[in-house]
Amino acid sequence: MDYKKLIIRGISYSQTQMGAYALILEQEETGIKLPVVIGNYEAQSISLGLEKDIQPPRPLTHDLFSKFITTVGYYLDSIIIYQIIDGVFFSNLILKNNQDEQLVLDARTSDAVAMAVRFDAPIYTTEQVLTEAGIMLELSDNERTEESIEEESPVIKGYEVYTLEELQELLEKAVNDEDFDTALELQQEIKKRKKNID
Repeated sequence: MDYKKLIIRGISYSQTQMGAYALILEQEETGIKLPVVIGNYEAQSISLGLEKDIQPPRPLTHDLFSKFITTVGYYLDSIIIYQIIDGVFFSNLILKNNQDEQLVLDARTSDAVAMAVRFDAPIYTTEQVLTEAGIMLELSDNERTEESIEEESPVIKGYEVYTLEELQELLEKAVNDEDFDTALELQQEIKKRKKNID
């Protein structure tokens, strides 16, 4: 089957469902976006997987499963979002080992993407899924993409009074306390300041 490669374009607060997030996947060649509604935990897990320099003191569920996969001699080759039924996406994890044996596991799309970012595995979908659920849109200023997070200069209330060293200490404490929302905010503030220094 001819699969279409997707990239993670961003994560934003869902405009339609309270307490949920929208994961925006995009096919680079066409610019078609595939919005997937995900929960708060999955949004955090994907964000932490993308932020390689934030390490929680104890493994999250996706970290634990990633470790298990590598321990038994497999790696995540890719994920495939193969179907959408009544607004629900269906995905497979494609696992392989050194003997090129393949294992296919059914997964929620949010979990599959959280695993993909930990293995740097490609994300694919079908033409049919793109036709049914893909949309053409320009991301608004509210969309939180990896690029826009680094480019924008958010004013995070209260953090401007701290030095860079103090922010680093607060970041370590937030990670140790497993307060990942604060940790991501602090990480953004630190990146913004380092960029301004450069």
